[in-house]
Amino acid sequence: MKMAYRIRQKLEAAFRPSHLELIDDSQRHAGHAGARPGGETHFNVVIVSETFNGMGRVARSRLVHAALADELADGVHALSIKAKAPGES
Repeated sequence: MKMAYRIRQKLEAAFRPSHLELIDDSQRHAGHAGARPGGETHFNVVIVSETFNGMGRVARSRLVHAALADELADGVHALSIKAKAPGES
């Protein structure tokens, strides 16, 4: 199963986001640490969810990392996270 699909499925199940962007940014890191042929090692995530209401940036990132623990242990080298509550810019 493709890593991007796994990530999207887990984020949707864990956070029921009103908005979710998942960008495979691996091509920009070719030749760098953690890069693999075929990509799917470096991702950017923008997620908006009610779950993040009242939480700070670090707590939000920790929740996302916890939801994706298997993927981070299975080849995802870098994950950029922008986690927001509805109404935040």
